[in-house]
Amino acid sequence: MRKFIPGNLIIILPGLILILLSCTPESCFEETTSFLNATFYKAGSNTSTIPDSITVFGIGKEANYLYNKALNVSMIKLPLDASFQTCGFVMKINNITDTLKFAYSSYPHLISKECGITFFYTLDSYSVSGSTVDTIIIRNNNITTFNVENIRIFY
Repeated sequence: MRKFIPGNLIIILPGLILILLSCTPESCFEETTSFLNATFYKAGSNTSTIPDSITVFGIGKEANYLYNKALNVSMIKLPLDASFQTCGFVMKINNITDTLKFAYSSYPHLISKECGITFFYTLDSYSVSGSTVDTIIIRNNNITTFNVENIRIFY
C-alpha cells in the first residue's frame, strides 16, 4: 500500500532542512597543523627511494614515536614547536640511527574564521649526525599546512 505525502509537506520539508542547517556553526575542513615534510632519496642520485623501515621520535620524547618501524613511507611529517626556535629528532632508517636538528622561526597565520590560527615556519638551517644520512637538501623552507616537500633526505 502506498503512503500519501501531502504536496505542502514536499515543499515545506526542504525549506525546513535548509533553515536548520543554516543555524549550525560552520566547521573547519582545512588542515590546521604545519609539518616539515621530508622525502627520501638514494645518496648520489636523484632517485626517490622508500626505506625498508623508518622510526622517528623527538629528542627527549622517546616514548612518543611519530613513526615506529613504519613500512612503505615515502614522506614523513615532522612537527615543529612554535615555543622554540630549534627542535631535534632521532631517525632510524633501516635500523641505522641518525639525529636531525632544525633551526627555524615561527609566525602566526590565520587560516580562516572557522579554523582559527596556526603557526607557519621558516626553516633556517639543519644539522645531522650519524652514519646513514648522506645529505639533506632544503627544497622549500616555508613550512605551512600545504602538503609540499620541504626537505630531501639522501641516504
